Amino acid sequence: MIKMDKLVIHGGKSLKGSVNISGSKNAVLPIMAATLLADGQYRISNVPNLRDVQTMSKMLKSLGSSVDVDGNILSITTNECQSIEAPYDLVKTMRASIYVLGPLLTRYGYAQVSLPGGCAWGPRPVNLHINGLEKLGASVEIQKGYIVARAKHLKGSHITFDVSSVGATGNVLMAAVLAKGKTVIENAAREPEITSLADFLNQMGAQIHGIGTDRLEINGIDQLHSANTHIIPDRIEAGTYLIAGHITGGSVTLHQANASHLRSLLQKLQDSGAKIALGEDTLTIHSNRQILPVDITTAVYPGFPTDMQAQWMALMSLSSGSSVVKDEIYLDRFTHVAELRRLGADIILDHNVARIKGTRQLSGAPVMSTDLRASASLILAGLVAKGTTDISRVYHIDRGYEQIEKKLQGLGADIVREKEVLVI
Repeated sequence: MIKMDKLVIHGGKSLKGSVNISGSKNAVLPIMAATLLADGQYRISNVPNLRDVQTMSKMLKSLGSSVDVDGNILSITTNECQSIEAPYDLVKTMRASIYVLGPLLTRYGYAQVSLPGGCAWGPRPVNLHINGLEKLGASVEIQKGYIVARAKHLKGSHITFDVSSVGATGNVLMAAVLAKGKTVIENAAREPEITSLADFLNQMGAQIHGIGTDRLEINGIDQLHSANTHIIPDRIEAGTYLIAGHITGGSVTLHQANASHLRSLLQKLQDSGAKIALGEDTLTIHSNRQILPVDITTAVYPGFPTDMQAQWMALMSLSSGSSVVKDEIYLDRFTHVAELRRLGADIILDHNVARIKGTRQLSGAPVMSTDLRASASLILAGLVAKGTTDISRVYHIDRGYEQIEKKLQGLGADIVREKEVLVI
């Protein structure tokens, strides 16, 4: 028997009030890995307290860094880094651990990183990472479950990604900053998290041009230095709370959110009947619970984010008509469909296309989290479902949402975290 956390939600409360948006999980993780590029002391502020951040901290410590936490400030010292192996026990719990591959390879000429894990759905191949590093002159092999990369000196190259990939763009970018000569990355990811990483690398002394576009030019230099940075707001957390306000017919104000990172979602929310108000440093959603059906197709940034697909499906489950959700980024990211059906959602899934017929009422039931964003969709559905919804295995949600039940309680939700005993 083991004890695990679960969330218990008594639905039907209209959410009202304000909530502070935490720093971005997907921005802080590659920045933490980038500290391996140069000896020194780093101060990173607005860091969310998440399981993935804790895992990356353990990873850096295993490589010889010291990591100290003071509230939302992370202090990292890399003067004693010696190890060049990222072990399976850590990498298996978080795919983003692969971000250490590029920094270790370009700085030390050798890296041994376990093939990644960290999500319960679908393959996300690392071939784009490997091919990019090989273009820079690395020799890369897969040995006993590890990516083993070698290169005495990386050399600048022209790299074109067949598919725009945030992870591969970040890894190759970090490798290229210390490579000899000029590197050009075509079809580079444009996500705010990549822009944030590139800005941080330039603060460290890198020479990166074209930041924010799909064509990055990097002039390799001999040495970088430490730097400090402030983590951008988490746009996926912000989007989740916006949908929470809409699905419950409430009025929710976000503080420390960046509306420019949310344009595609904000447009879809307005199309679905919500009213959006932008303040000087706030973002507010007003809803009368009239949810109009709106189709979405996920796309690379600035398109509709795949990380909001599951949450959007929960919203459309209560719309006044039929809608279609299509995921073009991850074709098999639909483990939440079966659990939403348990709550009464009318969803038909055909490969990567979900057809949703809105229903007037969802009903509480026991459901199980299967991955990070699926967990968020179940919470959203539970907030509006009649009766009680028990969501088990919520360790997934703790990977990407900081104190989600406390933030929702602050908005008036009836949600608590409890222990449950699992017999295995």
